[in-house]
Amino acid sequence: MQQANATKQELLALEKQYWNAIKDKDPATATSLSDDPCVVVGAQGVGELAKSELAKMLHGASYELNAFSLDDVHMRQISDDVAVLAYKVKEDLVVDGQQVKLQAFDSSVWVQRDGKWVCVVHTESLAGDPFGRH
Repeated sequence: MQQANATKQELLALEKQYWNAIKDKDPATATSLSDDPCVVVGAQGVGELAKSELAKMLHGASYELNAFSLDDVHMRQISDDVAVLAYKVKEDLVVDGQQVKLQAFDSSVWVQRDGKWVCVVHTESLAGDPFGRH
């Protein structure tokens, strides 16, 4: 139990590092935390994002992440070197010049490679009606 809690805290710290890298437009940190490629799933579809594409995306982002908070964090350790982290995220953004506040539910699958955790899959689902009526 103590090891699981330590892993949860470590992965949560890495997840926050990743979010801060997006906020700070810091491709070096973001790419160091990502597998190559990383599978990404969200409202825009399913894809694989290579480290080079991630770096370009951060440099040319059409949005600004001003603030974020992660709550209701759950972790499931699958094996010694594979774990899933899921949480609720609140984001404060500027998109195309307009303030946007949103809530979503995210998950990341982390794998330990050569003693270092990297994100191999990341998903984001916008909060709302599960049947898409809104």
